Amino acid sequence: MHRTTNTRPVALALLLALALSGAASPAFAATPDLKAILKAMDDLSDMGKKDYSALYDIVSEKPGEKPSTTQVKIFRRDDHDQIVILIQKPEANKGQGYLKIDDNVWFYDPESGNYSHSTMKENVNGSEAKNSDFKKFSYATDYDIERSEEGKLGAFQTWVISLVAKNNEVSYQRIKLTVRQDKPLPLKEEDFSLNGKPMRTTLYLPTYIQAGDKTIPAKMKMIDEVNKGEQSVITISDVFVGKLDDKYFQKTFLESAR
Repeated sequence: MHRTTNTRPVALALLLALALSGAASPAFAATPDLKAILKAMDDLSDMGKKDYSALYDIVSEKPGEKPSTTQVKIFRRDDHDQIVILIQKPEANKGQGYLKIDDNVWFYDPESGNYSHSTMKENVNGSEAKNSDFKKFSYATDYDIERSEEGKLGAFQTWVISLVAKNNEVSYQRIKLTVRQDKPLPLKEEDFSLNGKPMRTTLYLPTYIQAGDKTIPAKMKMIDEVNKGEQSVITISDVFVGKLDDKYFQKTFLESAR
């Protein structure tokens, strides 16, 4: 087990795990094996038999309003497809939370003490982050490759890979990934509706956390492409990769967490 504190995801955030320390992936050849690239990225985001927890600070900006901060604690158990999202700030929402077990997603309201059905597509407390950003995900399983092209972003040569969803369970039906050619590191993700309307852009900032054998992006910016001027910056800290107590993945934990 390894704990890293005082260092600055999204579920999307776990894509960079292990990527910075290794040699260039053989998937990134002159003629890329796109399926291998997606598989490499999926493997990097999967904690396998280990559990994961982290603190996420989400600072959201909307035109004409003061920035607002939402703080959530995430607990994940990937090999059982379980996740708990517990809101700790603001005070008005403290104790609210989501529990996902298999295909069931529950929202808990401590004021009423009741649970209601929810989805992983729901935005967290009005921010640009969705519940699905915090869970394990799979590009290779959920999307087909539509096309690709070479590109450049900043100092990096990239592959730009366009994907279309295989099912309706994902939050976005079309995705365009900008990935470094030398390593399976995402630099940008552009999310679209089925008809190609821009919905959201995520930029991965060059700040990382090392937790055990995982390298995790510590900061990202999510830009709302529908409601212009709205964006959220997510900073991750207090990362833990190892074994968590079973109590974190039960309804009784949410009921006693406030």
